[in-house]
Amino acid sequence: MVPDIGVFGRYTYLATELFWGAVAVGLLRRTGALGRAAVTIVALYPVAYLWDRYTLAVGVFSIELRTGVDVAGIPLEEHLFMAVVPGLVIGVHETLFGTDSSR
Repeated sequence: MVPDIGVFGRYTYLATELFWGAVAVGLLRRTGALGRAAVTIVALYPVAYLWDRYTLAVGVFSIELRTGVDVAGIPLEEHLFMAVVPGLVIGVHETLFGTDSSR
């Protein structure tokens, strides 16, 4: 049975982003890749922003359990998502394949 995290109400999406963001930061710090990941995230962000803004505008998806705070036309949580996902991917990659010299 999957727990109902909807108990956080309008903070549900924010809570999940903060949780997984903390996991990502932990992995990146552990592997010594925090700075390199930040550069990658900044480079990817404009593409992710445009993609996200478009898909929300045309109705590809909607976000129900969110704070309702929009920044630059998209939900605050989506901005976090655009940093958390690549950060988590890079953190897992570095954990699995990073060299000892990068730690």
